[in-house]
Amino acid sequence: MTDRLQNNPEYEIALRAMEPADIDVIYKWENDPEIWHISNTYTPYSKYILEKYIENSHLDIFQVKQMRLMIDVHNIKESSVRSIGTIDLFDFDPYHNRAGIGILIGDKSDRKKGYATKALEKFIHYGFNTLQLHQLYCNIVHNNLDSMKLFKNQGFRICGRKKDWIKTPGRYIEEYMLQLINPNDLERSDKLTGS
Repeated sequence: MTDRLQNNPEYEIALRAMEPADIDVIYKWENDPEIWHISNTYTPYSKYILEKYIENSHLDIFQVKQMRLMIDVHNIKESSVRSIGTIDLFDFDPYHNRAGIGILIGDKSDRKKGYATKALEKFIHYGFNTLQLHQLYCNIVHNNLDSMKLFKNQGFRICGRKKDWIKTPGRYIEEYMLQLINPNDLERSDKLTGS
């Protein structure tokens, strides 16, 4: 899954399976306390646990109900590749054809460059066309304006507000649930109902 960035054609974004060589960068990102409140993490992960996670990442999504892909940036001009983040599918429900989605661009210097947008576009396409999901959803804390903008720009809409949902030092903050219905399903539904 590779695609060029519109605003900078020298770069391509690719999504790929995790490899054992990714352990150091995943360890760094998973143990960054600055993002723990976003990922509902409260304690550090050991390299051993993360190695086991990577080792089992080949298991079928229908069995484990989740998957994580690495987000790579290919610099075409320099013929170089580097991993800049991860994109996760979680709470996969094959009966109701829905799943949660989360994205992380690890280093602040790689944010706001269009990488997350392109990765999310590719992952939505994969979810709707390969997995044939009916809907994707995400949970975003109210003050994460960049994530809110990212998902809304891809067509996600707020469908719920959870008051005092996330505990932070000194206070509780709201979290929003956003969802995106597969547009192909909406078209089929409109045809069936005559809308």
